[in-house]
Amino acid sequence: MSEVSKESNNSQTFDAQQISENVEAGEQKLQAVDVSADYEASKEFSVSEVDRTSAGAKAAAAATKPKFDIPAASDVAKPADSSSKPEDFRSMAKEVKPAGTPGNVTDDLVDKAIERGTPGS
Repeated sequence: MSEVSKESNNSQTFDAQQISENVEAGEQKLQAVDVSADYEASKEFSVSEVDRTSAGAKAAAAATKPKFDIPAASDVAKPADSSSKPEDFRSMAKEVKPAGTPGNVTDDLVDKAIERGTPGS
């Protein structure tokens, strides 16, 4: 069975390990990294030359323009029914899904299923 390394830096590549050893031995110097200067330099690349002019704004507007005209939304006034009668709600539910539509499970259907038994019995 192979032995597993218990070192915390075992995910380093060979090149990274060689550089680390060379720096410790004094054979190689680490490169100085100026993060704030790199960040400032990266800002120049975040916006293209076209976007810095009015042509960029026109191109963006043309690219994001909807292909079809979108009508303005309008409010539809629907008076509220203040009767609060359960019968009204039942009739409204029947309008949405009338009884006897496919997929409607009734008590009679359940009783027939129980009488016939379960599949495989």
